[in-house]
Amino acid sequence: MNASALHSLQTSVRKRFVADVVMTWLPLVIMVAALAWRWLGAGPAFLVGIAGAIALTALALGRARRYDNHWIIRALNERRRDLDDSVDLLFADNVALSSLNPLQRLQRDRLQQRLAAHPAPDLRAPWSWRRITATWLVSIVAIASILLWPSREATRTAALAPSEETAPVVAGVPRLVGQRLRIAPPAYTRLPARDEDSLAARAPQGSTLQWTLRFEPQPASADLVFHDGRRVGLIREGDLWTARDKLDKSTLYRVVPQGTAANAPRLHRLDAVIDRPPQIKILAPDRSLSLVSAGQRVWPLSFEASDDYGVAATASLRITLAQGTGENITFRERTLSVAGRGNATVKRFDVSLDLAAQGLAVGDDLVAQLSVSDNRSPHPQWVRSSSLILRWPSDLGNESSGLEGLVKKVMPAYFRSQRQIIIDAEALLKEKRKLSTERYLQRSDEIGVDQRLLRLRYGQFLGEEAEGAPKPPPTNDAEEAHADEDHSDEKHADEKHHEGDGHDHEPPIAATTDDHDHDHDHGHAADEPSPGFGREADVLEEYGHTHDHAEAATLLDPETRGILKQALDQMWQSELNLRQGNPDAALPYAYKALEFIKRVQQASRIYLAKVGPELPPIDESRRLSGDRAGLARRVLPSTAATDPDKTPAELWLALADAPVLATDQSADLDALERWLRQNEARVPDPLAFVAAIDAARNDPQCEACRQQLRALLWTVLPRPPAQVPRRAEGDATGRRYLEALQREEAP
Repeated sequence: MNASALHSLQTSVRKRFVADVVMTWLPLVIMVAALAWRWLGAGPAFLVGIAGAIALTALALGRARRYDNHWIIRALNERRRDLDDSVDLLFADNVALSSLNPLQRLQRDRLQQRLAAHPAPDLRAPWSWRRITATWLVSIVAIASILLWPSREATRTAALAPSEETAPVVAGVPRLVGQRLRIAPPAYTRLPARDEDSLAARAPQGSTLQWTLRFEPQPASADLVFHDGRRVGLIREGDLWTARDKLDKSTLYRVVPQGTAANAPRLHRLDAVIDRPPQIKILAPDRSLSLVSAGQRVWPLSFEASDDYGVAATASLRITLAQGTGENITFRERTLSVAGRGNATVKRFDVSLDLAAQGLAVGDDLVAQLSVSDNRSPHPQWVRSSSLILRWPSDLGNESSGLEGLVKKVMPAYFRSQRQIIIDAEALLKEKRKLSTERYLQRSDEIGVDQRLLRLRYGQFLGEEAEGAPKPPPTNDAEEAHADEDHSDEKHADEKHHEGDGHDHEPPIAATTDDHDHDHDHGHAADEPSPGFGREADVLEEYGHTHDHAEAATLLDPETRGILKQALDQMWQSELNLRQGNPDAALPYAYKALEFIKRVQQASRIYLAKVGPELPPIDESRRLSGDRAGLARRVLPSTAATDPDKTPAELWLALADAPVLATDQSADLDALERWLRQNEARVPDPLAFVAAIDAARNDPQCEACRQQLRALLWTVLPRPPAQVPRRAEGDATGRRYLEALQREEAP
């Protein structure tokens, strides 16, 4: 036996191994192909079968490479003892043969003679019949089960709910006969996916909606048509039609197959449930302003945060330390991460602040504010709690001796913030190149709001009317509307706030005014609720002048009042330029206002009379005794009443007694739709109006549809003015009596 014969023996061994592996595992490939045919179709099943067979063959060939020359040599040496462990000499080729010594050549010839007399044994591995039989039996049972299992299409068709469409059956016209709506809420809500039998549903905002519909007969195409004109095409899968969409806002839609009847299908409503921002409740302390007690070393704080879907595990606590007096107030901020405990939707955040570590000293304020976010993805909603203030009162000292009844300190907590506005404006100008245009205008507007609040506080000393509660106007920052609900409250929380109690305390720099005793507006805005009938507080607010106190308007001498008036004028010009985004133009006015304020502060003491004035008694006999000569009755000019929008009113009257919707009323419905698009803010539920208009237009004979539309129109009709009811004319006897009285009065 030469080397070629040995190579043939090696090839036969490898073929047997590959065939055994393929015969053993080929049933599994067939089973996978059957699954693909069942769920994906014949084409994908064929590709899966071919790919599986190729992969199985390649794997077997790769494993067969282990049967190389070394394996043949080792196997022959083990099987044939007469080969003297010298089989490797038989694999020597012509080149290697010339390098053999005479003894090796002699041994090689002897081995060939022995193999010629007794051929080499069969080295092929036996067939794995047991394993092959087991895999084929299991695969045959599995393939039979797959082929006999109900198809996916049949299962989905059986799971569909009957349609809610009430359109009449017309031969050859496609109609909806089966429906299912699957709702998959966003992952952060931790709500499970669910199936709805109805096409109208209510789901969290951002949910993924999947429709599965069946028509009879099958249309050429079908769409989901939304009330705003958007269309989502349905994709056919066998006898079923599917579509997928994301619920971003509440909407109305209808299922429209191609070739539908003249009457449009009914509208279905999808309501998007908006994720509410977290709510923060302060558990401790029980008041917003606390004073340091004797021996106190720590300040315990406790908050409770809740959310409809889940609160973040950690929150941030912003701590602000306010130090200094007068215009030299400094602020130092730091942020701590606080871990919460509790369940997913309600967590409690407890923290104990070491006063020594925070650097709190006599005369300082420590302000704490917690910020919490929910688990909304990708943009969490942040909210901030109201500010908690810990104050360490300073030694107030004693008043000047001998003048306790004659001297009173005024204006201690209001004339000390103009310098900070100047500092903020100058800092903004230095950072102008680093900030975007939008951020630059926003910060300038914020400084303008601070200037306005300071101007209102100074104006109270002149007895001016406050411009409502001095709060900053709303901005267009919708993304942080929940996080920064009130700009003035944030300022109040961040800065050092002292109440005007008559002592020499330091005020907040550009702080907001939360004292409603000073912030009263007699001219109620149009959007404020009217005062309640009979309530003492409302009567006082409407007719009283709670802000016009002697301490606020009559304690300044004329010269000081004139200087303060000039300061207010400069503040107004500064505020105007800041709100317009021109801090460079506002600085000259701000410096002039500061100069006038310093002059006003020199009038630090006002001398009052120790005993109030004694007024003479009122002479009641002189009442209503004045000269009325030349007085004429003044007649107020009549003003035309505003003409309310007639579109809803006219349609409401037209639908009152009409047995059916008239043809000319279709134009009224179109006009109502245009009116609705222009007045969505006035309508509590615009989608209900759209659905009612659509129902009345599609079915003119539907009396319930017209009544539903009239009921909705009634909610937007202008209320008639109050009138004095006319007295009843009475019966015939009463009328004769009145006529007799008139005849007697006639001459």
